[in-house]
Amino acid sequence: MNPLIFAMPDCDQLADRLAGLMAGDRGLMEMRRFPDGESYARLMDDVSGRNVVFVASLVRPDDKILALMFAVSTARELGAKTVGLVVPYLPYMRQDRRFHEGEAITSRWFARLVSSFADWMVTIDPHLHRYHSLDEIYDIEAHSLRAAPLISAWIADKVEKPLLVGPDTESTQWVSVVAESVGAPFTILEKNRKGDREVEVSRPDVSAWKDHTPILVDDIISTARTMIETVGRIQEVGLRPPICIGVHAVFAEQGYEALKAVKPADIVTCNTIAHETNAIEVAELLADGILDRVSFLKH
Repeated sequence: MNPLIFAMPDCDQLADRLAGLMAGDRGLMEMRRFPDGESYARLMDDVSGRNVVFVASLVRPDDKILALMFAVSTARELGAKTVGLVVPYLPYMRQDRRFHEGEAITSRWFARLVSSFADWMVTIDPHLHRYHSLDEIYDIEAHSLRAAPLISAWIADKVEKPLLVGPDTESTQWVSVVAESVGAPFTILEKNRKGDREVEVSRPDVSAWKDHTPILVDDIISTARTMIETVGRIQEVGLRPPICIGVHAVFAEQGYEALKAVKPADIVTCNTIAHETNAIEVAELLADGILDRVSFLKH
């Protein structure tokens, strides 16, 4: 039987695309808040015996996770065969160790919560730094897909003579793959983070690539301080204005406006989070990844 696909708030367009690509049925759901702020969830379709999929945007997750848990748990209670999550952007991945005494390692607690109510999950480029895979913290089938091929295709189509620039060592995993795919040089800078909103980035040595178009690639653009500092360093060494590419357009605390103010040539993101910078479509990547990797949907 075809999967039944529900969309959490702000995810209708992606859910529609996935339903078409996966030969799935679109489910209807009512979700709202009571005057006191509590969440209301109602599934409008019969889920009994169905493989059910919830498409959820979990940027700013504290406002959304309870409603998602209520909806998924209701589907299981009403007899769904399996219930899975398509979460293009997976939050709570950066606190992957205890940096100061008494801190919560929130990536582990969030993983335990999600694992308690879902059977499987598919996401795109979670922030894996000290974890090698999602299996280290999730107790369900948790699959991470890579947006690098999509970014590579966009660059190959839009940019002549690109120079890939990573703002820090963590970005190497994306930048090196994209650079190799498009046959472009790349350089990785050094970042010193002084706090949530203050970073320093090293100046690149780009003397061999003065005629190239610099392209900054990172997984998450949040406050955009890292991107902004990197744009500044590129301007200092006399390169043309860079293109800024991020997988996930979080853009917290007016980060988008601040990044635009330093005048990059363009700001481009994948549509893992709905934003006006979305130029790289992830629906086919998700559909193929789900059908290839999720064992529950292979029978």
